[in-house]
Amino acid sequence: MTNIKLIIEYDGTNYVGWQRQKNGVSIQEQIEKAINKVTGEKVHLIGSGRTDKGVHAKGQVANFITRSTIPPSRFKLALNNNLPEDIVILNSEKVSDDFHSRYDAIGKRYKYLIYNNPIRGALYRNFAYQVPYHLDYKEMEMAMSFFIGTHDFMSFMVSKNNVRTTTKTITQTSLNKKGNIIFFTIEGDGFLHNMVRIIVGTLVDIGRGKIKGTSIPHIISLKNRKFAGPTAPPQGLYLEKVYY
Repeated sequence: MTNIKLIIEYDGTNYVGWQRQKNGVSIQEQIEKAINKVTGEKVHLIGSGRTDKGVHAKGQVANFITRSTIPPSRFKLALNNNLPEDIVILNSEKVSDDFHSRYDAIGKRYKYLIYNNPIRGALYRNFAYQVPYHLDYKEMEMAMSFFIGTHDFMSFMVSKNNVRTTTKTITQTSLNKKGNIIFFTIEGDGFLHNMVRIIVGTLVDIGRGKIKGTSIPHIISLKNRKFAGPTAPPQGLYLEKVYY
């Protein structure tokens, strides 16, 4: 038995998300089908975490157990030959028998793209959040610093979401602008469901002047979802890297 670790890139536009669901095709399902074609085995692919419908990944991590004698480094080629064009295995390797892509993860990095233009973009419609309003970039940049550190992020999670703890540590944030594209990056030890998208929605409201950037500590302290900004749409979000 061999434990195989995969690094996966995907365009989430046409999928219901990472995890298998009854209401549509998932990325997990597509890769499990490809593994079955290559090995003849029905495996359970373990992902580092879920991504929602429409969310993309540049560095999703998953692992599975196989009896196959295919060299671990060759799995990426074999699987890519059996996957749709919007899912690619970037790397495959053998890992220790006890490696678990979800439970062993110690941090993640996400990127979010905002297309700040009053004219809709044909090329960005599935890959960025179009904001047609003027945004105060400096105010947004200032506000981001308040997310750094260990906080209870209950105000920035989906309502009625059952989790063990809502306390997370954010280690790094950055905001960069190139033309009409604003790149938001955030890194931490873990994220609540929709947490990054709610943070982005809040930053957009700050950029529009609807929320003061200095109010972030107060919003965090309230531990109430209704005081944060809206949830930004999924297509601008990318899981960039998982740390172990």
